[in-house]
Amino acid sequence: MIQLEHITLRRGVEDLLVDASLTVHAGQKIGLVGPNGCGKSSLFALLLGELEPDTGEVRIPEEWTVAHMAQQISELERPALEFVLDGDRALRRAEKAMAEADASGDGERIAHAHQQFDDARGFDAPARAGALLNGLGFAADEHQKAVGEFSGGWRIRLSLARALMCPSDLLMLDEPTNHLDLETIIWLEDWLKRYAGTLVLISHDRDFLDNVVDGIVHVEHRQLNRYAGGYSDFERQRAERMALQQAQFEKQQKKVAHMQSFVDRFRYKASKAKQAQARLKALERMEKIAPAHADSPFDFEFPEPGRAADPLMALRDVQLGYGKVRVLEGISLNLAAGDRIGLLGVNGAGKSTLVKALAGELEPQAGTLESSRNLKIGYFAQHQMEQIDRQASPLVNLSRIAGDTPEQKLRDFLGGFAFSGDLATDPCTRLSGGERARLVLALIIWKAPNLLLLDEPTNHLDLEMRHALTVALQGFEGAVVTVSHDRHLLGATVDEYWLVADGGVRPFEGGLEAYRKLVSQPETGGGKGSASGNRKAERQRKAAERERIKPLTNKVKKLTGRIEQLEAERDRLEKRLADADLYQPDKAEQLKKLLAESGSVKQQLESLEGEWLAVEEELEALRAG
Repeated sequence: MIQLEHITLRRGVEDLLVDASLTVHAGQKIGLVGPNGCGKSSLFALLLGELEPDTGEVRIPEEWTVAHMAQQISELERPALEFVLDGDRALRRAEKAMAEADASGDGERIAHAHQQFDDARGFDAPARAGALLNGLGFAADEHQKAVGEFSGGWRIRLSLARALMCPSDLLMLDEPTNHLDLETIIWLEDWLKRYAGTLVLISHDRDFLDNVVDGIVHVEHRQLNRYAGGYSDFERQRAERMALQQAQFEKQQKKVAHMQSFVDRFRYKASKAKQAQARLKALERMEKIAPAHADSPFDFEFPEPGRAADPLMALRDVQLGYGKVRVLEGISLNLAAGDRIGLLGVNGAGKSTLVKALAGELEPQAGTLESSRNLKIGYFAQHQMEQIDRQASPLVNLSRIAGDTPEQKLRDFLGGFAFSGDLATDPCTRLSGGERARLVLALIIWKAPNLLLLDEPTNHLDLEMRHALTVALQGFEGAVVTVSHDRHLLGATVDEYWLVADGGVRPFEGGLEAYRKLVSQPETGGGKGSASGNRKAERQRKAAERERIKPLTNKVKKLTGRIEQLEAERDRLEKRLADADLYQPDKAEQLKKLLAESGSVKQQLESLEGEWLAVEEELEALRAG
């Protein structure tokens, strides 16, 4: 079992954990939750031995094999299948031993090595690795592609496959669903349910946690608080604990008030002074119970939308695509005021393409798409996070669309999205991905749309913000079209579903449970690769994807080449700056010039790396849609 005893863990001067203890028994599946920045990833590093506790002791059985999902990948030239097989270290040791034994010609050694290879299940290892790749959405013809040919999100999938390939006693997964579609999340859930080892999992997907884990560890107030069951059970138990805490607090405050009243009345009367002093000491000794509070920093709601004529949109025999490639055709649907639609379908089926058309960012190739009078659209997509003015603050970004609204009202509004103090007034260059996503949502909500188009709105958002968004959407009175792999958000905010598959769009009955059954049976349709086994539709889909992403992939290559040049120049300058002779008084001008060059190169690198990241995220969004 895993034992953490009286752990104190610091990041700089900040305490992440103080005198925290935790026991996880073999075979348990634990979800690790808590607000961003509370120390979840640091705790992972502690369990992996990458960090040492400031005080306390971490004990993990020495004989345990630990597998984890790396966030950074360096083996870019390695074929995907071989990269995944590398996750099974026992297999690779057995392969090496067998090759050395065969080369030695020693019969006994060869027999022993072949037995070791058989024990490592070496004969079916490629098939097992291929099954993992298939399950995580890789087509069979992609198994031999180099890791570097895949985008960032697909590399993370490869890292996940590699972790699953390892026969482990302890499996540690940090946000494994971040780059997965709904179909792949369902596959991963089923795999983890069958996993026999100990699982420690960080995730912001509450349905995923509910379906996989049997315990929750909540990082709160620098402690590790254990709850039985999934995330929904944790929410209920914590609410009960906080209610009890509040009742205890209120009871205590009545007692404090009574004792303080006695002290105030009698402390200066000789006959009662001794009793008053006794009560005063009791007050000082009494344990102070902190009042329970709703500790989410998010508090916002959608304003009442303006009225628009019905239907909001009418699509008649619409065809959508890119260039000469068709993605969707024959779409004839109405979108009415108050409709709450969830879009289902495998990655690349055309969900994001449809949303772009509804948003007015993609013109139909054929057919008609008519919008009603007074239609006001709020459109959230991942690429819009890069359209924020990063040099300006959240307050300035909001003020540009808010007209003459008083600044205090803008600050109050941003405060509901946890943008307060310096975070509201500092440049957006300092914002994380989740903070930028929150700001985009805030700007959309301020405009009071009557139609919301949400394409993966929960990416980068933590559980608290996802909950706040779900509650706000439940109160929204306009129409909503949502693409999301967050089933809780869909289930709580959507009334009906449209299935995007086979090059078309049609209503889908039965909800998420019916869809889960559909994607779990590829032979009946809805599986990976091709939604119905229609090879022509699959070829069209892949051709359309290539057409869409080609300009971005070219841009990534160009940026990567320039970054490599600048990195080489930076290294050259740093090598020169390391020369002690350069710091002699007579070399002052030369030193000044080199420092200026070094600063310029680093500034260019930072700018290009930011641009590269933005293009990668846009590329990932296109591949997902």
